[in-house]
Amino acid sequence: MVFILFCSSFTVFAQNEAKLKVIGKITDAQSNSALSYASIRLFKVSDSTFVSGAITDEAGAFTVDIAAGSYYSLAEFIGYKPQITQGIKLTSVNSPLNIGTIKVTASARTLDEVTVQAEKSSMELSLDKKIFNVGKDLANAGGTAVDILTNVPSVAVDVEGNVSLRGSGNVRILIDGKPSGLVSIKGASGLAQLQGSMIERVEIITNPSARYEAEGMGGVINIVLKKERKEGINGSFDIITGHPTNYGAAANVNYRRKNLNFFINYTMSYRNTPGKNFLYQELYRNDSTFIMERDMRSNLKGMNNSARGGIDYYFNPKNILTGSYTWRRSKGKRFSNLNYRDYLSNLGNLTGITNRTQDETETEPNAEYSLTYKKTFDRKGRELTADVRYLDNWENSDQYYNENIFKADGSPSGIPPLLQRAVNYETEKQLLFQLDYVHPFGKDGKFEAGARSSTRDMTNDYIVTQQASDGGWITLPALTNDFLYEENINAAYGIVGNKTGKFSYQAGVRAEWTGVTTELKQTRDVNERKYANLFPSMHITYDFAKQNAFQLSFSRRVRRPQYNDLSPFATYSDNRNYWSGNPDLNPEFTNAFELGHIKYMSKGSLTSSVYYRHTNGKITSIRRVQDDGSSYTRPENLGTEDAYGVEFTSSFTPFPWWKMDGSFNFFRAITDGTSLDEDFQSDTYSWFVRAMSRFTLWKSTDVQLRGNYEAPQQTPQGRRKALATLDLAATRDILKNNGTLTLSVIDVFNSRKFRSITEGPNFYARNSSQGRLRQINLTLNYRLHQAKKKPKESLEGEF
Repeated sequence: MVFILFCSSFTVFAQNEAKLKVIGKITDAQSNSALSYASIRLFKVSDSTFVSGAITDEAGAFTVDIAAGSYYSLAEFIGYKPQITQGIKLTSVNSPLNIGTIKVTASARTLDEVTVQAEKSSMELSLDKKIFNVGKDLANAGGTAVDILTNVPSVAVDVEGNVSLRGSGNVRILIDGKPSGLVSIKGASGLAQLQGSMIERVEIITNPSARYEAEGMGGVINIVLKKERKEGINGSFDIITGHPTNYGAAANVNYRRKNLNFFINYTMSYRNTPGKNFLYQELYRNDSTFIMERDMRSNLKGMNNSARGGIDYYFNPKNILTGSYTWRRSKGKRFSNLNYRDYLSNLGNLTGITNRTQDETETEPNAEYSLTYKKTFDRKGRELTADVRYLDNWENSDQYYNENIFKADGSPSGIPPLLQRAVNYETEKQLLFQLDYVHPFGKDGKFEAGARSSTRDMTNDYIVTQQASDGGWITLPALTNDFLYEENINAAYGIVGNKTGKFSYQAGVRAEWTGVTTELKQTRDVNERKYANLFPSMHITYDFAKQNAFQLSFSRRVRRPQYNDLSPFATYSDNRNYWSGNPDLNPEFTNAFELGHIKYMSKGSLTSSVYYRHTNGKITSIRRVQDDGSSYTRPENLGTEDAYGVEFTSSFTPFPWWKMDGSFNFFRAITDGTSLDEDFQSDTYSWFVRAMSRFTLWKSTDVQLRGNYEAPQQTPQGRRKALATLDLAATRDILKNNGTLTLSVIDVFNSRKFRSITEGPNFYARNSSQGRLRQINLTLNYRLHQAKKKPKESLEGEF
């Protein structure tokens, strides 16, 4: 009925000889904490041939089955530098051979003239998540968080910046594992102001356990920001230039001395982003066909500044207190030109032309304060974390609209010009408390528990006025109101996990109590909702021979209507096509299942998964067209959706100078919205594929090609057409390998156009939108007191 694929293990090439065992542990060199799901590989001393490998369990322990011989090992873990251990001599007499604890650190190591390049793979896989390392994808240089997510496996980003995961648009986006003001009032669209140079990695969690908040039907995307904790002063700096206009600078610096560690990230950017949109619509009324063509061109000029700083204080190695402050200010100027052409019956019968302009000034400051305490105990794996944070965000938008109507021949129509103004002031304040505790028991057992409480208050003061014939301004009552949103969510969870032989399991449950109240002050419309829900989760893993493992997982998720979903205010830049929220929207619930397997090989890895999601109360945007030709689009609760899919993700290095990554996702989604309207149903098959190929042309020069293809897809009201893009990038190390120069071309063929067809009982609409044109960036990255890149020789070609 249900399944998804996930897991972790390390594939071993079978030997004809009898297998012996090498055992040990991998830990963090600084904290001595165990590193779960780190990899260990053994190579022959004679010719550096890869022979066998494994991954560590929850306690950091590993067992490698291998024949007698002389070897050296290579230990690796995300965020750490590779670590070589030599002098491993295994015989039938000393098996199992315990090579002790391998401590991995952030520094590069050179042992006996064997150099390991200090680089990470683009994609890494662990038991419950996929990890996309930003630094290795050359095309991300000079881009934003949206550019990065656009090319993460399983993730799609549309022209408005909306993020979806495996076809589901409801995704919980976290920063460093917590809600953040960097995401902004507008949700994922705020990521367009987050400079990619601040991001260390992106974690994709498709079936989260009970430790994560239940919000997010499709799963969780966790964006981890850069932060160093090495001794002394070190960091990195970026300078960016691009076309269309993209100027930026970024600094990521930390200083550590004894018990204190100071860190700061700062980014500044100025961009001019052109976009275009075309809409063709037929309206059927009174046996006549009314045709409208709308051509829109826009430019968004924006200055964005963000700073994130903090202090780690080490009372001792087991007690750390971290305080941080994040500030972001975005100021933008948007100018749009909308040209409408109206026809009767066919395109040869033009009846009128309307020109409308939008001139918007927008300011969006965000602030976040956080304090985190972490305590580790003598027993490995036992830890306590407490976190409190406060978000204070607001946004002020001031828009002027100028409209002129002309006859079909372009002469004045005699209708007076229209001048309107829309002022929108929004605020958001959120206070969050979270406590997490992990307690190991027995040999492999672990108990986790935690609690979370959050309150969020949001306001939107929206007013639309119009200039009268005497030059004064009058208020449009139907478009003016104050919207208040209050949200309170309290949660508690417990998880138990253990291992018996080849079976590992983890079972948990999360309880959440939710209260949401919305109010329209002028009309005194109050909508209050209170509900309590249980969200169970389970993960079962079975380890097969040769280090293969399968995992079966289940979780229950929720999508609560958020502020933008509920706010009834309609966008007003296009006064023929409106988008708004729906105050009567209810939450939707999903049961998600996965069955997965992962296989590592000497030159690559392959993970495959099968998944199923059943959703009740599916939320989908529905478009309706009025008799006057104007359309209204807002979210509605449909009936159910059943989504099935299979996904493959791979990484392959056929030669030391050539590396490939790729992913393929095929899914079927059956949506039944007949309870709302007989026509609101669809049964769609779709797929998308991504591929990246990177070549090392010289020792310090790489070239990368990255391609995406999204197949057509049916929707409850029509279909979305295919999309294909290609990115190109080249990078070269300079300044004695302390610097890297990257040239990237995003969307080489300018083909990233979102095209859709929407149909209703009285209309047909065809839309083509391109929110970002081809982008060319040149980025210089300079590293201060960090490990230099090594020449691309040595072990890299062996595994």
